[in-house]
Amino acid sequence: MVELDRSIIIQIINFVFLIWVLNVILYKPIRKVLMQRREKVAGLEKSIQVSERDATEKDQYLAAGVKAAREKGLQEKESLLNSASEEEKRIIHSIHKKAERDLEAVRRQLEKDVEQARIGLQKDIDGFAEAIGFKILGRSIS
Repeated sequence: MVELDRSIIIQIINFVFLIWVLNVILYKPIRKVLMQRREKVAGLEKSIQVSERDATEKDQYLAAGVKAAREKGLQEKESLLNSASEEEKRIIHSIHKKAERDLEAVRRQLEKDVEQARIGLQKDIDGFAEAIGFKILGRSIS
């Protein structure tokens, strides 16, 4: 049978003391470091989730901003095209009216010139007839 003597009691005390020393010196600091690391990793994961959510929100905000800017740009483009078209129509109409006025002025001037030529030729018609008669007949008609 096993005898309980002083050496076993010393061994038990030594074992308990070693466990206490190892716990104080080794296990508690390691567990503390592991706990800090776990907390740090949890904090970083939370920070990553917040950053991902913020990035998603910013991406959606930017996409909405780009869409709104594109729509606004298209509206402005359409507005500019419409105003340019109206301006073009106005300018063409103005040029057309001016061309009609100029054409009418040229026609009046041409009619005036034709009338003056007719009056001038009417005055000279007797002289021309007499000259033609003289050339054809060889003598004066009057």
